[in-house]
Amino acid sequence: MTDSAARQTPGPGAEPGCGAEQEAGAGAGPGSGAGPRAEVRRVARVVLLDADDRILLMHGYEPDHPDQTWWFTPGGGLEGDETRQEAALRELAEETGITDIDLGPVLWTRYCSFPFDGRRWDQDEWYYLARTRRAEAAPRPQALTELENRSLAGLRWWTSAELSAARETVYPTRLAELLRTLLDEGPPRAPVVLAPEIV
Repeated sequence: MTDSAARQTPGPGAEPGCGAEQEAGAGAGPGSGAGPRAEVRRVARVVLLDADDRILLMHGYEPDHPDQTWWFTPGGGLEGDETRQEAALRELAEETGITDIDLGPVLWTRYCSFPFDGRRWDQDEWYYLARTRRAEAAPRPQALTELENRSLAGLRWWTSAELSAARETVYPTRLAELLRTLLDEGPPRAPVVLAPEIV
């Protein structure tokens, strides 16, 4: 959930807000002068759309500063030897309770680095397209981590128009534009590498 102000709630599921299951983020990583290379967390995120093309976003905040809020896509870090696809499905189920979906291709990848909950998070994110199979999918967190419980305020479905008009912080920062292009043109032939965001 973090882009320009990179606050994408990073914990194991509430992190701030990446392509084909072959380390797409390898070339889009930290190499732009962010100091010594820290361990980069591999993250799978989900661009979940419903039957009306609304996107599901999570509302996060800095645990010690509840007034610092932002919206971001569901997702989180890989656990053990799971693949990005497996992590995407697990994180979506844990954070939203939605499991009846069709997981599609990787849309975008990005590297981001941001401060959150007293530490710096360096992440290689892959964003997967997904569709719900139910017309009315009511999101409800099922298995949040301790950090997520301290940094998540809720979930909400957004139309493309609502997202474009939003005055709140949303990550990735160009999500409204990216969603509009996705709805107009369909998924890209290959994952689009978004500009790195280092905050």
